[in-house]
Amino acid sequence: MERRKFIGTTAAATLGMMTNKTEASNHSAYKLKGNINHSACRWCYSKIPMTEFLQHLNTIGLKAMDLSGPEDWALMKKYGIHASMCWGAGKGITKGWNDLQLHEELIADYARIIPLVAEAGYTNLICFSGNRNGIDDQLGLQNCVKGLKQIMPLAEKHGVVIQMELLNSKVDHKDYMCDRTAWGVALCNAIGSENFKLLYDIYHMQIMEGDVIRTIQNYHSYFGHYHTGGNPGRNEINHTQELYYPAIMTAILKTGYKGYVAQEFIPTWQDPIAALKEAVNICDV
Repeated sequence: MERRKFIGTTAAATLGMMTNKTEASNHSAYKLKGNINHSACRWCYSKIPMTEFLQHLNTIGLKAMDLSGPEDWALMKKYGIHASMCWGAGKGITKGWNDLQLHEELIADYARIIPLVAEAGYTNLICFSGNRNGIDDQLGLQNCVKGLKQIMPLAEKHGVVIQMELLNSKVDHKDYMCDRTAWGVALCNAIGSENFKLLYDIYHMQIMEGDVIRTIQNYHSYFGHYHTGGNPGRNEINHTQELYYPAIMTAILKTGYKGYVAQEFIPTWQDPIAALKEAVNICDV
């Protein structure tokens, strides 16, 4: 399964592979500082065979990969790569927990995969609110609570954290419901379990809200995972975009966060692994 199947058509469809003068041809190991637990989202590098990609992660010094399912885990373990955010349950981004008609199917699906995540030694499992489709935000929140509360005892039993991703509804995911931090925080409070958190995607929330560092400072206890991405364009996180990631990473560290930060930008360089290496270095504060 690829992330593209969840997010639909992205800017990558129209972007050519461009050569950047700052690309590094040498992928020799870089000694990371160890303050940030780095990860990378597999779907952004789907053109690279899995075995080759895992080897690159080892060379760069990354110990984890985001957005993988049970079909990937045996190979990941072979290369010592942790699954920092799992998927494999649900109906994608547009159809989620805000729709009561989907609850029976979703509950069965998550009940199936939660034990698999735990047995594999992993913790995080992604979920989505779904699109509004005419559902009022408050009613959608209530619907999410009703459904998610039915799987929380199983998640708590197995030590699995269900994480709903915050996504923008302005550019990439029109009509998506969980598109504001305040709505996600209200959902966390209504569910009332330490095994339910928000996946704070910095790229998406920059588009919807901005004020990223203050939001992290104020609501970090609700955030169980972070994704990066350059805005605008969702490409490299260097000087070509508006977010300053060293400051954002420093703010995350100051909250005491010990989880993973996953690179989720669409590389435009001719050498996508060199782009990933640059991003990791930028975030390695």
